[in-house]
Amino acid sequence: MTYEDGEDGASEQSITEIPKYTRRIENLPSPPPSASLRSAKLAALHARLTLPKSLPLQTLARTLVDPSADPNPQFNNAALTQVGGSLASYYVGEFLLARYPRLPMAVLFAASYAYNGPPTLQIIGREWGVETAAVPGGEIDPGLLQFSRFKPGEEVPNTALMGTTRPDKKSWMRRGISSRNVYDDEFGDVLPKEGADAKQEHTTAALAYSNFVKAVVGAIYVHAGRQAARTFVHHHLLSRYLDMSTLFRFQHPVKELARLCLREEFEYPVARILSETGRLSRTPVFVVGIFSGTEKLGEGTGPSLEESRIRAAVAALKSWYLYSPGKGVRLPSEMEAPNAKPWEPLHIDMGEVII
Repeated sequence: MTYEDGEDGASEQSITEIPKYTRRIENLPSPPPSASLRSAKLAALHARLTLPKSLPLQTLARTLVDPSADPNPQFNNAALTQVGGSLASYYVGEFLLARYPRLPMAVLFAASYAYNGPPTLQIIGREWGVETAAVPGGEIDPGLLQFSRFKPGEEVPNTALMGTTRPDKKSWMRRGISSRNVYDDEFGDVLPKEGADAKQEHTTAALAYSNFVKAVVGAIYVHAGRQAARTFVHHHLLSRYLDMSTLFRFQHPVKELARLCLREEFEYPVARILSETGRLSRTPVFVVGIFSGTEKLGEGTGPSLEESRIRAAVAALKSWYLYSPGKGVRLPSEMEAPNAKPWEPLHIDMGEVII
């Protein structure tokens, strides 16, 4: 390496040596671990999320490297994503099962996807202030999310569409709730075939952000333990508001309510008019209640008696399925804490009504 003295006496590096160094950095698929110690974005992200001091910046930088950017498992976030995704799914699952023990499986899948699905994790990652790099490479800031995007006009596989896959012609016969619970993922979607993601060359922004958030949970678990990971999941995922009543879709609510009353040995449900107005006008309003004996199960309002009866049946079913023992219910993961109180059994329901 040669140096030349300028007029002011300062030494300047020969420009003939700069392109070699630049090319050497640009040839790397992701920034080297040493660059994370000089990244202001990475340090700000660490402080913004109030991450444990035991979690080094090098590991946080690794959570931002998607396998599509760097296929080397020693430098991407694939391993941390696997650990963090399993932990997040477990904590979300136990929260839903303990808080709402009567949820139907289809609603449970939808609620899990709302709390832990790729669209939600993408929103969380953006709220953290994480930006994406235009093109991954060794010369970019380690505080940017690095992944390889699909090229314009390139076909996007089902495994990259918001994390969901649709059954092919050979799997349509096993799309029942029981098979989805046994064979599919935590959202009830078909798992990709083994080796399908081994050579992932491109991905979407939703999946890249999702993998990053899961990798952060995995990194906290590795460096700070289970309780720190659990607290992080509850603060950033389960603290978000979700209206569970909007996830229900009933095909035959009146018939399902009758079967529910029969199973629980209640009196047969009867619809009764509570009030009405404008019966002979163009805009009538009827208020109908569903009663089992003297107990009112639900109430509905509509422009006709039939619609009001259906809405009342839907309200009765939602009030049954959305039963909750309260926010103070203990979760199984709380027993992992030192000096935990004795375990109190949770409410176990018979399950949803099958018609």
